Order: sequence, then structure tokens, then C-alpha cells
Amino acid sequence: MQLLLKGGRVVDPSSNLDKQADLLITDDVISEIGDIAADESKYQIEDVAGKIVAPGLVDMHVHLREPGFEYKEDIESGSKAAAISGITSVACMPNTKPAIDNKSIVEFIREKAKSIGYAKVYPIGALTKDMISDEMAEIGDMLEGGAAAFSDDAFPIANSGLLRRIMEYCFMFDVPVITHCEDKSLSDDGLMNEGLLSDKMGLKGIPAESEEISVIRNIILAGLTGCKLHIAHVSTKKAVGYIREAKKSGIKVTCETCPHYFTLTENAVEGYNTNAKMNPPLRKQEDVDAVIEGLADGTIDAIATDHAPHSIEEKETEFAVAATGIIGMETSLPLTLSNLVKKDIIDISYMIKLMSLNPAKILGINAGTLGIGKPADIVVIDEDASLTVDPSKFKSKARNTPFAGMELQGQSVLTILNGKIVSKNGSII
Repeated sequence: MQLLLKGGRVVDPSSNLDKQADLLITDDVISEIGDIAADESKYQIEDVAGKIVAPGLVDMHVHLREPGFEYKEDIESGSKAAAISGITSVACMPNTKPAIDNKSIVEFIREKAKSIGYAKVYPIGALTKDMISDEMAEIGDMLEGGAAAFSDDAFPIANSGLLRRIMEYCFMFDVPVITHCEDKSLSDDGLMNEGLLSDKMGLKGIPAESEEISVIRNIILAGLTGCKLHIAHVSTKKAVGYIREAKKSGIKVTCETCPHYFTLTENAVEGYNTNAKMNPPLRKQEDVDAVIEGLADGTIDAIATDHAPHSIEEKETEFAVAATGIIGMETSLPLTLSNLVKKDIIDISYMIKLMSLNPAKILGINAGTLGIGKPADIVVIDEDASLTVDPSKFKSKARNTPFAGMELQGQSVLTILNGKIVSKNGSII
């Protein structure tokens, strides 16, 4: 039976579509958008009046932890967290054990995600074997296996000559290199943003320059090689500025940020809150403002989550030894709606561009659009729904969020993957 979404506001930035319409799904693709008679003998009908109907969200920076760290998260729990959040496609980072540095692991992840069926999973292959910046990984083989892009995640390549050769190689395949921008000699085991607050708390700081120097270096190498460079989780004012200027000069650079970098400052760490410990660290208000400006003016191309699940024991410990990172998929959409859309910084269509269309384009995957004949990967959003963040209700195995108890507005109420409803009103189907 065909699935008919009746009476919603259909928003598709790929075709500049924003109007009230019905959307019909036949088999696993979008077959018609318009005024369609609600024939219950022909269609399974979902009344979505007053809701936003949009392409399923694409989260291009997620840690699913499998293989090797399934006690934190696995492909099934991560896929369910995605489905409940309106995310139909996720790109998973390679810091697993073993690392995603060969074709067989790429294929294992893709096949397992397909068999589970709650989200499409696109592995990000490692740039170097075991992500130790010693030898280039099997990039060509991983591409054949279905890798979408390449990154050494939180283990940046300090050797500029090696990174240049990798970029030249990826240029030949026309695939993006995703870089975590950090000069480890400057961050040097720091625990939070460097400044007066870190001094007051007696915690070793990470200067903004650690990110910014690496951003500049990687942009220069992208210009030298012609490689597509994607900069992960931008967090500082100057980094946003450098990327803005690089784009003006024609360098092939894109970037992302995360909801925590446009909603929280370093003050969230006060009280030694380990759930606010992340890398890059939370910065100052001027950095938050610059990130918001970068989102609004198109400098920042995408909103990703850097979903980084950890066990309770790894977070409920002293700050210096606590694991770094927070979970993000199940709060990403309401945080963005509440802090950007509801404050008239961006509109719904532009939000979908940042959270669906642009990341799909950067990764080169068949997603982010409601085009006729395209995969029926769809999110229905109630932008006025009230939400209190309750980690105990998360589908993720992890609970490490600094947003617990926060009152937000807007959430996914229906997620469709390949024409099948996988989540409805907060429940997995």
C-alpha cells in the first residue's frame, strides 16, 4: 500500500519548495507532491497537517563505536537514536577498534546497518592505518567498499607532507578529507578552553589558537592540492573568519559546527561538569556569536552532532580523567529549532539545508531532497512541540549530555526510511 502524508507544509530547499501539499510514497521512493485525494482504499494515510515535511536529516559526524566499543554504543542503538531524531542518514567516524581503515570493516558496517534498518550508515574511512599518522590507509579499497569520506577523526595528522600526499590522493578520487583541526603541541592535554575560567578552576586550558593554526594549515594544503577539505566542529571566532576568507578565494573548503557550539559557552563547565567536557572545548560568548553568524551567512555549511557516547562510569569521575565528548543526535533538532529558527536567525528551509541537503552534498550521498523518484527518506517535524530533555528516555546507550532538563521547542514526530515508518511520536516502529 502507498503511504500518503496529508496536509503538511512540504519544505525542500533542493528545489526551493515550501508550500502546503500532500506527499505520496510508492514503494521506497517519492512519487508525487501536490493535492492528492485521500483514498483510504489505496493509501495508508498519515495526517501531518500543521507539521513540516522535509528530507530526512543527514548527520555527517557520528561515533557509533562498533566495532570494539559496543558498551558505549553500537550500530543498532545509534541507528535507533537517529531514527527517533529524524535522522535518516549518518556518517560514522573511524575511531573504532579496529579502526575503519580497510574495505572489510567498511562493508561490515554498511551491511549490519542495512540489516538493522533504522538509518542509512555511511562509514568514514581512516586516512592513515590505525589512525596513527604513519602510513596512508587503503583509501581506494575503502571507496570500493562504500566509504563516503576520509578522516583520522580526533587524531590530526601533524606531518604536513603526509597530509599533502593524502590530499593529492583523495583529489584523484574527488572525495572529501575531513579534518579535526587541533595542534596537539598547543592543546597539550588541556581540559577546557584556555582563559580566566580555566585559571580559576585550576584546569589546564586549550587555546583557541590550537584549532585556528590547524585550520589555516589545512586550508593552505587544500589550496595546494585542490582537494575537497571539510573542517569538522568549528568552534572559534577566528576559525570561522579564516574559512570565510578561504571560500572567497576559491579554495574547496566546507565546514560544520555542532549545536553545543552555538548554544553553550565555557561556563557550562563550572562545577566541573564532565558532561560539558568535549574537544574542541566549549569557548567564549564571542565565539558562540561568531559561529551563529557563520551559520546565518553561509560560511558554515552544515550542522552535525559529533555524537560521542560514553558509559556513565567514564563520565562520572574526576574532570581530568573523564572521557571527552557528548551525545547529540536526540537533541540536535530541538536545539537548532529553539536557538536558531525560533529566534529568527535562520528559517526552516535554511535549517533543512544545513541539516540535510548540504551534508548530503558534501558526502556525495543520495539524500537531502524530496525530488520525485528519490528515496523516501523523510522527517515530519512539529516545530511547536514542547520538550524537556530527559536522557533516561534516549534510545542511545549513553546519557552524557549537558542539556538534561532543558526546555526546548520542536521535535521529530515521524521518520520514514525507504518509504517505511521507522519512528512515530517518540517511539521506534
